[in-house]
This record gives sequence, structure tokens and C-alpha cells, in this order.
Amino acid sequence: MKSESINKVYNLVILDESGSMEAIKKATIQGFNELIQSIKHSLKEDPEIEQYVNFYSFNGAGIKEQMELQHASHLKYLTEQAYCPDHMTPLYDAIGHAVNKLKNKIDGLSGYSVLVTILTDGEENASKEYTHEAVVQLITSMRTKGWVFTYIGANHNVEKTAFNLNINNHLHFHATEEDTQQMFVKNSASRAVYMNKLKSGRKDLDADFFKEEEEK
Repeated sequence: MKSESINKVYNLVILDESGSMEAIKKATIQGFNELIQSIKHSLKEDPEIEQYVNFYSFNGAGIKEQMELQHASHLKYLTEQAYCPDHMTPLYDAIGHAVNKLKNKIDGLSGYSVLVTILTDGEENASKEYTHEAVVQLITSMRTKGWVFTYIGANHNVEKTAFNLNINNHLHFHATEEDTQQMFVKNSASRAVYMNKLKSGRKDLDADFFKEEEEK
């Protein structure tokens, strides 16, 4: 898949909904909805590149497909009723389930890029279906197909966790309302850089996702 032929972006968001996220629930909902706004804005700014979104939240009670794969123009905002932090953190199960489901949906298509955003304020502690090794193998396989993975985290060694998952791009934030808001702003700015890469035909989509925004 060559970047210059890309005319679709599939945005896969995997959001922690474990109990510890309750402290930043309001900022998380607000930030996520601002992310939706930025994706819709990108659709208007660059109508030649179609934008699709698939959104999951996860905790020990299960993995919820909050937004089925759909065109960005149809997106609705996340509400307090839909996002209710509780239970533990089955991170591996969430990644494995969400990535495999999207992979199966777009299998056989061409001319696309996939941007995966994983956001959690804690480490894996509750998965039953996927092991660490299985998730690493899955991420590695998808990266060879051009998928871009980003790992955003708080309250743990984010760089080490991302490295152990074979994810190049990581961003640490403090689990406060103010820092959560700033994290979402930075993520949206980095997405804008990513879209500019697509438009200019650059092939290094998986490189320096957050770093390049810092150097602007």
C-alpha cells in the first residue's frame, strides 16, 4: 500500500473505561468529543480523504463498541451515560478484539491508512482471551500493512509499555483534568500533522507521530 494512493483513513479508538478513569471522566468525554470535532473538521478541510471512525471502550465488565465503523459525517458525541468507568483493565483483550474486528471489516480493500489510538490510565490486569505475545504479534503484523499505532497513557511507564507492545508512538499524561485536556489537544495537533503527511505523499506515517508536532 503506497501512501500517495490513500483516499481513506480508518480511525480506531480504544479507550479505557476502568474504574480509575472516573477521576478524569469529564475531561475524557470532553476531549474525546473534541477529537470527533477535529476529525469532522479534517473531513471538511480535506474532502478528498474520507474519514471513518470505529470506537471501543473497555473494562472488566466487557468491551463495548461505542461507535460502529462509520463515516465521520455521521458521528455522534460521547455522553456521560455511555461512558461509565468501573472495574479493571483488560487491555490486551480490548486491543485484540478491536484490531481484529476492524481488520476483518476492511480486508481486501485498498487505498487506505489506519490510525489506532489506545488510551489508558493503567496497565493490563484482567485479560482472559489475548496474551501479551498474541497482541504484540497482531500489532506487528498490522504495522507491516501500514497501520499506525499510538499509545497514550497515565499512571504507569508509558514508554516501556508501548515499547513492549511494539508501538513506536507514545504520549504520557498526568491523570488530572487539566493534563487530560492538554493531552487531547496535542493528540489532535499530531493528527493534523499525520493528515499533512498523507496529502504530501510521505511514506513515514508511523514515524514520530507526537514528536513532529512538538517540533512545529
